[in-house]
Amino acid sequence: MELSEEHRMLRDLGAKFVDRDLMPLEKSVLAREARGEKFGLSAEEEAPLLAKCRELGLWALDVPEEWGGANLPAIALMPMNEEIGRTIVPFTFPPDSPNLHMLMAVADARQTELFLKPYAEGRARSAIAISEPGAGGDPAEMTTRAVKDGADWIINGRKIWVSGVPRADFVIVMARTGEGKRHEGISAFIVERETPGFIIEREIAMIGGRRTYELVFDDCRVPDSQVLGQLGHGFAPMQLRLTIRRLQMGAWCTGMARRALDMMCEQARNRTTFGARLADRQAIQWWVADAATRIHACRLMVMDAAAKLDAKQEVRTEASMIKVFATEMATDVVDHAMQTFGAMGMTKELPLQLMAAQLRVMRIYEGPTEIHRMAIARRLLGDRGR
Repeated sequence: MELSEEHRMLRDLGAKFVDRDLMPLEKSVLAREARGEKFGLSAEEEAPLLAKCRELGLWALDVPEEWGGANLPAIALMPMNEEIGRTIVPFTFPPDSPNLHMLMAVADARQTELFLKPYAEGRARSAIAISEPGAGGDPAEMTTRAVKDGADWIINGRKIWVSGVPRADFVIVMARTGEGKRHEGISAFIVERETPGFIIEREIAMIGGRRTYELVFDDCRVPDSQVLGQLGHGFAPMQLRLTIRRLQMGAWCTGMARRALDMMCEQARNRTTFGARLADRQAIQWWVADAATRIHACRLMVMDAAAKLDAKQEVRTEASMIKVFATEMATDVVDHAMQTFGAMGMTKELPLQLMAAQLRVMRIYEGPTEIHRMAIARRLLGDRGR
C-alpha cells in the first residue's frame, strides 16, 4: 500500500492546492452558510479553481489516458480525497469519480461518445437518482418503473435526495423493468435534462448548507439506446458506483478528522484555564491520542480497500466497514475539537460546526450506518440471501 514517488508528489501537489487555493475561500463559504444561503461556490469562485486544476494536472485523475486522463489507481486517488477533506470548501477534483466508473463499466460505444467522454473531459455534469420517498436505505424497494413502448421506455415514479440536479446535463435514473425479487429487474437509464416528463419537483435544504432535490418522472420517454448496461442488471454497476463513493467518504472523513485534530492541538497548547494549559489535562490528552489512533486506523482501512479494488477484488464489505467507522470516527474527533474550543466551537465562524453537520448527513447518505452494520453481519453470518 506504500505510495510510489510519483503518487506522493501528486498527493503533495493536491495538498498545496487545498492550502493555497481552497482554504482562502473558507471565510466566504462560512459566511454564506451562516446567512442561510447555499454554501456552494459561485461561478466566479469556481472558474479559476477549475482552470488551476487543468494547469496543475489535477483533472481527470482516474480517466483513461486515451481521453486525456491520468488513469490513476484508487490507491493514488484516496490520498487526494483525504487532502480535499481537510477543507469545508465544496470542491472535488473533476470529474466526480463514482458516476465516471459506473459509466465506464457499462456504457456502450454510442453512450461513450455522447455522455461518458464529455463527462470525463469536463464538458458535462451528471447526477444519479436512486432513493425514493418511503423506500429508505434499501434501493431494492424502489417502485419507479420503466415500461417498454415501441423503441422507447416510459419512466414513471419519484426520486428524492438527489444531489447536483440543477447543473446536471444528464441523470442516471434507476428504475424497475422486471418483476425479479429485490435487486433483480432494476435497470439504469440516462435521462437528459430537457427530456419531457422529467420534473424537478422541489429543492430540499439539508443541514450542513447543502441542497438535494426531489424529482418526478411523469411519462418520461427515453429511447432504448439510453438504457445503461444490461437490461434488468443495473444493480451491480450501481453498487460499484456506491462502493467507490464509500471509499472516497472514508478518505474525506480522514481529512476532516486531521483538520479537527490539528485545530484541537493548537487550541490545547494555547488555551489556559484555572492555571493550566488544556494540553496538560488528561481528558484533552486522551482525546488527542484516541483521535490520532483512529485516524491512522481509518487511513489504513481506506488504503487496504483501495489496493484490493485496484486488484479487482470484491470490497463491498470493506466499503461498508469504512462507511461506518470513518463517519463515526470523524464525528467524535470533530465533536471533541468543538468541546476543546468551548463557546467558540459553537460559533459559525469556525469550520468545525459545518464539518459536524456534514458528517451527520454522511451517516445517512450512501447507506445509513445501521444498514451497513446489518450488511456486514449478514455476510459474516452467511445470511447473504436474506
